[in-house]
Amino acid sequence: MTEETPGFEEQPDVPSGATSDDAEPQTATPSAEGAAAPDGDASAQLAGLTAQLDQARMALTERTADLQRLQAEFQNYRRRIERDRIAVREIAIANLLTELLPVLDDIGRARDHGELVGGFKSVAESLETVAAKMGLQQFGKEGEPFDPTIHEALMHSYAPDVTETTCVAILQPGYRFGERTIRPARVAVAEPQPGAQPVKADEQAEAADDKESGGPDEG
Repeated sequence: MTEETPGFEEQPDVPSGATSDDAEPQTATPSAEGAAAPDGDASAQLAGLTAQLDQARMALTERTADLQRLQAEFQNYRRRIERDRIAVREIAIANLLTELLPVLDDIGRARDHGELVGGFKSVAESLETVAAKMGLQQFGKEGEPFDPTIHEALMHSYAPDVTETTCVAILQPGYRFGERTIRPARVAVAEPQPGAQPVKADEQAEAADDKESGGPDEG
């Protein structure tokens, strides 16, 4: 057995011609390209996020426009449904009132002949009240100008005291429901006498004043 000499430690083998500094491991120094790599990755990531944000904004704008268009279409649909509902209701009421016109005519004739008395009078007035609440309006008066859109002339004559075609008698009253004419007023009309001089408005006013004052002043 060989004896180890105390005080001496084994040294690693060092190649000939190399110093002890060369034997130490060298620490790797990061290159410039490695240091710049994180910055490049962050820029690319930021650009990707910006593109995604732009796409999200564009999609949000499109969906908002679609929602607004659908909301407008729904509002138009609701208004159209409401108009149709009102139109159907008006047509139904107009048809009902049209069926009641002969009854109202009978009530009017009974009133003209003094036969609207007792319980029949109460029923008739109640029916007229209900028809009025539903929107039925009667029209047609003597002396009003003839209007072919609301009057139906059944009789014709000439008169010297009219300046235009005038309703001189109401043979059957007309009825309307809202803006709808259910039945025109059936009337007798009179036209100015052929060859007669038309009466001026000033002369008519003077004649009315003289009538109210008891006649022209005597000198």
